[in-house]
Amino acid sequence: MARAQGARAQMALAFETTYGTPSASGFVRMPFASTTLGAEQPLNDNELLGFGRDPLAPTRDAVSADGDVVVPIDAETFWIWLRATFGDPVTTGTGPYTHVFTSGGDSLPSLAIEVGMPGRSPAC
Repeated sequence: MARAQGARAQMALAFETTYGTPSASGFVRMPFASTTLGAEQPLNDNELLGFGRDPLAPTRDAVSADGDVVVPIDAETFWIWLRATFGDPVTTGTGPYTHVFTSGGDSLPSLAIEVGMPGRSPAC
């Protein structure tokens, strides 16, 4: 499968309210330099016996979704990546706000991330 690249590639993300349930709205377009995000589901050899010499069809393994995203450090959107990594910040101040992100939280937010290549046919 082709991966999004070039000037027309787009990335959008939204924080999920329930883990594993992508948001229906609230997606924000994000700048990025490169990505290898994707999902795969490998096949396992079937170990069942008793059906003759021919092996049975392979079984599906667990789906794994992973990859890397290289993002720019910019003042407008980098806070979203910080929130995804560390959770919600502690915000103080009234005029100039101070946001403190702390690692080691018990729960982290879940994200739905979509990478697209507008203008490309699905068969590419």
